[in-house]
Amino acid sequence: MDPHITEWLNLAIRWVHMIVGIAWIGASFYFVWLENNLNRVNPKTGLSGDLWAIHGGGIYHLEKYKLAPPQMPENLHWFKWEAYFTWITGVLLLGVVYYLNANIYLIAPGSGLSVGTAIGIGIASLVGGWIIYTLLCDSPLGKKPLLLGIVLFACLVGAAYGLSQVFSGRGAYIHVGAIIGTIMVGNVFFVIMPAQRNLVKAIEDGTEPDPALPAKGLLRSRHNNYLTLPVLFIMISNHFPSTYGSEYNWLILACLAVFSILVRHYFNTRHGGQKFAWAVPVAVLGMISLAFVTSNKMPSLSEPSAPVAQQEAATTTDSASETASTNEASTEVAEASVFTQVQKIMNDRCVECHSATPTSNMFATAPAGVVLDTPEEIQTNAPRIQSQVQTRVMPLGNLTKMTDEERALVVDWVSDGAKI
Repeated sequence: MDPHITEWLNLAIRWVHMIVGIAWIGASFYFVWLENNLNRVNPKTGLSGDLWAIHGGGIYHLEKYKLAPPQMPENLHWFKWEAYFTWITGVLLLGVVYYLNANIYLIAPGSGLSVGTAIGIGIASLVGGWIIYTLLCDSPLGKKPLLLGIVLFACLVGAAYGLSQVFSGRGAYIHVGAIIGTIMVGNVFFVIMPAQRNLVKAIEDGTEPDPALPAKGLLRSRHNNYLTLPVLFIMISNHFPSTYGSEYNWLILACLAVFSILVRHYFNTRHGGQKFAWAVPVAVLGMISLAFVTSNKMPSLSEPSAPVAQQEAATTTDSASETASTNEASTEVAEASVFTQVQKIMNDRCVECHSATPTSNMFATAPAGVVLDTPEEIQTNAPRIQSQVQTRVMPLGNLTKMTDEERALVVDWVSDGAKI
């Protein structure tokens, strides 16, 4: 497909995905807040609580029935399409970005996995994830919410580990997010909405609603609530190669999920007191610790490459009789020689895409606006280059065959001050 068309298709789907996703998540957060802040002291007959609120210059009075009103209103709003369109656009985005460009974004460099097999694994992970989740929820574990939550979390961590063994870091992350998103939308479509329809129908028929179905829907709704923040991180994770580009990307994802669940739990429970106030500082300290741990560089790239070692040797063999000016001149020559090699690597491995006029048939413009045509542009982007090269995130799919020696040379050049 023409790269210009692909880019605009990606933009359009991603934009809609964000819009409907914000609508879905916003409604979810609002109703959780509403539930937690209802005034339950001496409610009116048939009500479980009410709440007064002011917003946008108006005052609102909201009431929640214990089960349902004696007679259904003529107009009843159903919250479902936000969820459905979030999943639909997410799947479309998965196809446009990761399946149409599987060799670049999905398949781990050097894995030997075929495009068809990789896509098959991806789709199977979504279907399998929903089936396993449903079986666990319908098992005796469903009556033990905490234990069920722990088992489900362990399953998702296992999926993250397994997918990271066959996919690129980005590909593994996005599929874990897609599994979670499929579970959340599946909950809405197969459990929550049927329970609500059953409730409305029972009221219309004048029969007693089955309390088991709303209870089941409430459990799935709680799962959706706690899964929201992890999936939100995954949606933005492709901007942070120190997470998905790490050798332990699956473990980093698991830790970030724990921190986000802790924060969500605090906000879910703070109406009843500050018993879980410790969750927020623990999550913050966890994030700081994770940032520190992931700052450790990859051992395989810590040793200077042969060309760098030769340059260092050349600049350290000066005898005691050499003058300071000679030393400075030798250093300048060595630095110029190292940068010449770095620039050649950029030209050979990166400029095909990262140029004002890309020659790659995958991109009409430089990805993320990063252009590496001139020495000054390379120097300006040095920190980003180091991060992307060291984590092996770039070049995409390593299609241009950047070697470990070349990566080490670039990393050492940046560490030494990125002189040109």
